Formats: sequence, C-alpha cells, structure tokens
Amino acid sequence: MNIAEAVILGLVEGITEYLPVSSTGHLIIASSLLGLKGEEHKGAIDAFEIVVQGGAILAVMGLYWPRFVQMLRGMLGLDPAGLRLLLNIVIAFLPAAVIGVMIHSWIKAHLFFAGPVVAAMIVGGVYMLVVDEWRKGRFGGGRFHSAGKGVDDLTFIDALKIGSLQVLSMWPGTSRSMMTITGGMFCGLRPSAAAEFSFLLGMPTLLAATLKELYSNYKDHRDLGEPMFYEVLGGVPVLVGLLVAAVSAAFAVKWLVGFLNRHGLAPFGWYRVVVGLALAGLIVGGVVTIKPERAAERTVMGGSSK
Repeated sequence: MNIAEAVILGLVEGITEYLPVSSTGHLIIASSLLGLKGEEHKGAIDAFEIVVQGGAILAVMGLYWPRFVQMLRGMLGLDPAGLRLLLNIVIAFLPAAVIGVMIHSWIKAHLFFAGPVVAAMIVGGVYMLVVDEWRKGRFGGGRFHSAGKGVDDLTFIDALKIGSLQVLSMWPGTSRSMMTITGGMFCGLRPSAAAEFSFLLGMPTLLAATLKELYSNYKDHRDLGEPMFYEVLGGVPVLVGLLVAAVSAAFAVKWLVGFLNRHGLAPFGWYRVVVGLALAGLIVGGVVTIKPERAAERTVMGGSSK
C-alpha cells in the first residue's frame, strides 16, 4: 500500500465512520477499486480497515474532551452528571460487547458476503427513511422535535435500548452510527444529542474492535509466523492512514451534528440505497469481491482463534 492509497482509505474511514452510511461498505468499495483486495494482501488490508478506526477514536477524544473530563470527575465523585453519563455509556456498550464475543467469528464466516452486505446497505437506507418520517410525526406517533432531550437526560433504560440496537450493527454493512443515532431518537434525544451519544459510545466500541484486531494479528504472527499487517503494508502508509482518518473524522463529526438538525436522516437513507445498488453492480461486474478473511475461515474450521 502506498501513501496515496493510505490517504484515500483514511479519508473514507474518517468521513464514513460516524456517518450513518456504513464505513465497512465504503472501505470495501474503496480498497477493491484500488486493487488492494487481492489474496496476497487481503488479510493485511482487512486488519488495516479495522485498526484505522483508531484515527476516528482520536477525533472524538479531541472534539469531546470536556465530556471525558466530566466523566473522570464523575468517577472521582465530583460530578454526578458525569458519573451518570459514564454509566450510560458502559450500559450501552455491554450488549454488543457480550454478544460480539459470542458471535463475531460466526458473523465473519456467514454474513461477510456480497448478498448480506448489499442487503444491509439498502435495507438500512429504507429503515432511515422510515425513521425520518416517524421523527417528523407523519405516522406511528412520532413526536420528536428540536426541543427533545439532551445527553444528560438519558436514563439507564434509554442507554440499554440504544445499546441493544447497536448489536444489530454487527451485521456487515449496517452501520453502528445508524443504529445508535436512531436509537437515541427513539429515546427522545434531539438530533445533535443523539449524534453526540453515538460518538461517545463509539469510543469503547471502536477501541475494543481495534485492540481485538491488533491482538488477533499479533497472535497469527506469533503462532503461524504470518507477518504483522503493518509489515505487509508498510509502517509509514499505516501511520498516514491513521492521521488522515483522525483529521477527516473530526470534520465529519462537526458537520454531521448541524446537518442532522437541519435535514434529518432522509438524505443518508437515499444515499445508502444508491450506494447499495452501486455496490451490487460492482459485485456483479466482478470489480468488487466480498468474502470472509482467511483467518475467520480458519476459526470456523477449528484453527486460529481469530
């Protein structure tokens, strides 16, 4: 992987990670169009596509640093609201953490194929169009408006509901941000607050996924003698990709909050439908191939624990 390719993948990750459009689907398209999905480097690229999320983590830490200070003060007994926010994030994180450990390998082996990913992209788009109509009160009793709740108003039950919806995002192509933002809306959060809680919840979720991938890559290196992903792709391109992801994610996060308040979810819903159809066309044309990484296949057969 050269510097230009790292910049492109970093941009794709940073822009799409916190937008409800599926960073997985966009990274699959980008890396395939760049010719990086060949069998020789597939495992390394798959690992990079997860580890590059570290850039998105840095972006949220920088933008929402006062929130992290507030939670730290809460842990020290100096800020009740900060402690409640921390507990809400922990509660919302647990469903995906527990269930993810149980079914991660199964998902990789059975859902990381063209059909499930394309279906998730398109169905997710339709889902957001429906939620946006509900949010505007056009059917189903939706009563959401700009004067909705803020992050500090979330209850523990609200956090559990949002976390339960996040479990659905483990289906490749679904989008973690889509499920957590809409979950926040169902709990009565205004768009900016739903997005903010989604960003904060993304921290432990993305960090856990990144650390797990790093450990799995190291384990394959130690047990099977396979090179680390950065040895295959190059240390400098990997670092550049992380930095670009951090900067672009920061801009995307700042932009998303205002966009949701002005336009809602519908534009993202239509976008997902179009991208899903385009992805289907690329797959049929043989330009993009989606299949489990080899390490995941070994897991099903009783090999590596990755």
